[in-house]
Amino acid sequence: MTNDKVTLVKLQGVSKRFGEATAVSDITLDVPKGAILGFIGPSGCGKTTTVRLMVGNYKPTAGTVQVFNRAPDKFKKADLKRIGYMTQLFVLYPELTIWENLNFAASIYGYPFRRKERFAELLDLVELTGHEKKEARNISGGMQRRLSLAATLIHKPELIFLDEPTAGIDPVLRRKFWDHFHLLKEQGHTLFVTTQYVGEAAYCDYVGVMRNGRLLMVETPDGLRRRALGGEIVNMHTTAPVSGETLASIQGLPGVKKQPKLLDSQSVQILVEEADTAIPKLLHWSENNNVELDTINEFVPPFDDIFVKIMEDETAKEEVAA
Repeated sequence: MTNDKVTLVKLQGVSKRFGEATAVSDITLDVPKGAILGFIGPSGCGKTTTVRLMVGNYKPTAGTVQVFNRAPDKFKKADLKRIGYMTQLFVLYPELTIWENLNFAASIYGYPFRRKERFAELLDLVELTGHEKKEARNISGGMQRRLSLAATLIHKPELIFLDEPTAGIDPVLRRKFWDHFHLLKEQGHTLFVTTQYVGEAAYCDYVGVMRNGRLLMVETPDGLRRRALGGEIVNMHTTAPVSGETLASIQGLPGVKKQPKLLDSQSVQILVEEADTAIPKLLHWSENNNVELDTINEFVPPFDDIFVKIMEDETAKEEVAA
């Protein structure tokens, strides 16, 4: 994944056990500089444990973790200032106001005393402007999440770990957050983001999929779709009903990977190696075989469907292995 990129975080054969329970098992992963790497997976699959291993909250039971070419338990003060970490739980001070919590976070990271402009910028991002004097204990859980994000970003960290930053946030604000994450990436920051919203995989440069403490794969969003589906999908709608002979003819075309699926009497779904090269061939085939097309286009399933497919395939593998 990162052969031509600088790697900021490297995990090699990392496992973490708590007593007899294994939280994560044999994870090998590179996080490239200047990218957004998203982690998706069912609740309790090990996403948060993996983050805690990378920031040094946990030491691995086996394997090695390197961040900035250093084991997290060997971090120096300068290393910590390069990192931002937003936890799932609210860890700021409930008796302090929103403004006071930001001031406290800025002090921890040695952010300069002239902070008013930075605070205003972050409060606008998380839509807390006008709430500065409210005590953290008196704001909603969603507002606390937004405050946590602002505090995490306050010192402009180079490497940012965000553990479910959009949980409990409305869809419009979630999109605003992701727009800002992309801006941070463009400015050279590196982000590692866990999310419970599978569709957010589309916003990432790379996506890691976890299940039962194992890292199943790391792919680009497009690569994740291809890997789950075994190729790409083309949907074709004809002006007349599709015969069995027509389906057989389509199946024999180069690049078609298996028998086409009849969605209805005039609609066919075709699994192909690459949609961009298959569509021109299908158009040429339809002209030569007097099959009149109404529409033909690539079908891109939502990531929720892709995730379900991956989980179903893994379940099937586990059942066979058992």
